[in-house]
Amino acid sequence: MKTRPELTLSDCERIAAAAVAHAQAHQWNVAIAILDDGGHLLHFLRMDGATPANAAIALDKARTAALSRRTSGSWEERVKAGRTAMLKMPGILPVQGGVPILVEGTCIGAVGVSGVQSHEDEQIAQAGIDALLKR
Repeated sequence: MKTRPELTLSDCERIAAAAVAHAQAHQWNVAIAILDDGGHLLHFLRMDGATPANAAIALDKARTAALSRRTSGSWEERVKAGRTAMLKMPGILPVQGGVPILVEGTCIGAVGVSGVQSHEDEQIAQAGIDALLKR
């Protein structure tokens, strides 16, 4: 039987705190979703000024990363390269800002962010993950 790490509430709080700190340092108002490896919501926050649409998009970006085990931006790159069929992949939002959380090569969840430019959303998500993994 395999055993693997999983996200705890404390882990989610650490990710969220670092992500919020990164966003606040740049005066960005975003929504942040942290999901488990099955794409189920574990932790969520919407900063003052982030829109309801940002909340839904952050969830979709995180779900894309959790279920596909790759960044949502990697799907965006495929579409940009002409693979428009990727737009029909179930449960995939091909927009940068969703990042899987990988521990020893295993996906344990994902972070999705929405509210600023997509590359900035990804920076925020990665800052949260880096705080958890101490990179």
